[in-house]
Amino acid sequence: MGQKVAFGFGMLANQMFPAALGVFIIVLVQDLGFAALLWGVIQFLPRIFDAITDPIMGFISDNTRSKWGRRRQYVFIGAILMGLAYVAMWQLYEGDGLLYNFIYFLGWSLVFYLGLTIFSVPYVAMGYEISEDFHERTQIMAIAQFIGQWAWVIAPWFWVILYDPAWFPEGAAQGVRDLSIWVAIPCTIFALIPAIFIKSKSTLDRTDFVPISAAQVIRSVKDIFISAFQAFRIKQFRQIAGATFLIFNSFNVIAAYTFLIIVHYLFNSDPASAGVWPALHGSVGALVTTFLVIPLVAQMSKRMGKKKAFIVSQLISIIGYILFWFLFVPGKPHLFLYALPFHSFGIGSLFTIMMSMTADVCDLDELQTGKRREGVLGAVYWWMVKLGYGIAALLGGFILSVVGFDANNVTETAITGMRSFYSLLPIAGVLGAILIMKNYDLTEEKAEQIKAKLAEKREATQI
Repeated sequence: MGQKVAFGFGMLANQMFPAALGVFIIVLVQDLGFAALLWGVIQFLPRIFDAITDPIMGFISDNTRSKWGRRRQYVFIGAILMGLAYVAMWQLYEGDGLLYNFIYFLGWSLVFYLGLTIFSVPYVAMGYEISEDFHERTQIMAIAQFIGQWAWVIAPWFWVILYDPAWFPEGAAQGVRDLSIWVAIPCTIFALIPAIFIKSKSTLDRTDFVPISAAQVIRSVKDIFISAFQAFRIKQFRQIAGATFLIFNSFNVIAAYTFLIIVHYLFNSDPASAGVWPALHGSVGALVTTFLVIPLVAQMSKRMGKKKAFIVSQLISIIGYILFWFLFVPGKPHLFLYALPFHSFGIGSLFTIMMSMTADVCDLDELQTGKRREGVLGAVYWWMVKLGYGIAALLGGFILSVVGFDANNVTETAITGMRSFYSLLPIAGVLGAILIMKNYDLTEEKAEQIKAKLAEKREATQI
């Protein structure tokens, strides 16, 4: 249990940094004059950078010979780097001008995402390695998501703090400069916990690893990418990655609209009057996920299997997205709270089940290739998530532009457009993901057969 909890604290850091960033990023449009399309571009470009760094980091982590094992040292270094870069990234001043702020923010965000790659790729691989048991893998991910979800309970309250003159009389731009420090310090500590406390074996005597050096990595870049994306030859991996891409990123397209809809539709474009309601939307949803969805999904997975638990959870989330259309009512903000328990089943169940499924696929991959490639498979899986997040950000900015959103002159047409996309786009993503997962066949029985064959192979190799 200690190992599972240590892994969970890493998940809290892994989710708090982007959760806070998702709140802070609104300040670029609302207070620092970034156009909607520019806002999308600045979130999209780092994901292209991730497309290069993630598979390379997975290869390096999988083949590292060290007395600390394959992962811990990278988790430690990445935690420090992303903490420092996160603070630097948000030191923005309106007086420096839009062009300077764009270049400055983009440059530091690339450093931050490099640190996140160095941390998250080996960290996720750690979780796949903790257990070989089919159901315990779901429990590990459930505990990690339970701890990590507190990021989404806490982060929405930053909206309240940022736009409260009692906290930051100079405005939200001052707020992100100061709050970034208070986010970075504890999150860096949380990120260091897996590196310090999760056990690992020395890999100094491994002879089956590819030698790691800067020259070797540069020479092998082509082979690294070919090897990494061979993961898509595994049908089950394609299904997991594709379903995650659709659900998570259709949700992320519209996630930032929550604040805009509540402020401009429910409270007539007055952030001060909106008070705690933007925070309650995210915070209550995360609490429901933490205490209801994750434990329930873990039990559903054990009783009905991972695939059925996934499909049922996602169907429940559709009810929530439909209710949002009817329960965003000006003058009655409390009504949208009734949609949150249904809505929370979507994202709340996604990574609990999908990360457990990915651990099962790592066994299948070893059976087919003879190599343990948790780092590579994890990198490719999360690269899909990150790339999709970047596309979602770009698309989100594009949609704001299409519906005619202007923070200084919000029209009824723009609000209706945002609300339509807020309900319809995630529903389309969920339905597409269910179709992809319909024929997923890596059941408990098949997973046990794979483990038995792997045990036979290992025993034969030792003999």
